[in-house]
Amino acid sequence: MLAKITIANYMTKNLMTVKEDADVLASIKQLLSHKVTCAPVLDQSGKLVGMFSEKDSMKVVLDASYNQGMSGKVADFMNRKIISVNADSSIVDLADKFQDSSVRSFPVFDDNKLVGIVSRTDVLRALVSMK
Repeated sequence: MLAKITIANYMTKNLMTVKEDADVLASIKQLLSHKVTCAPVLDQSGKLVGMFSEKDSMKVVLDASYNQGMSGKVADFMNRKIISVNADSSIVDLADKFQDSSVRSFPVFDDNKLVGIVSRTDVLRALVSMK
């Protein structure tokens, strides 16, 4: 049953994204106000170039502490290693991917187009919906 449920059924489709040249503190405020743990980072042409997360924000905290400044661009702190998933993949396959990764959310693609983001919480929502 769970194996037939796809990522597309539970992913977040209304994405909060940030630009790579955005002010890092403003982007942290966006994460907090939207109550999300990460956001896809887009370049000027709208192409996904990385992810900016709470974990990446810890680098900002440390940088502010060591350098006595609180500025920079998202590109200075984001994770450029993109691990993505396909919208038509199974929730079970996704759970397996989460099991082997410290990443909390993955960008979701359909036909090479960014269509959403999926988190560990979304996998759990799929599980409890089965009851």
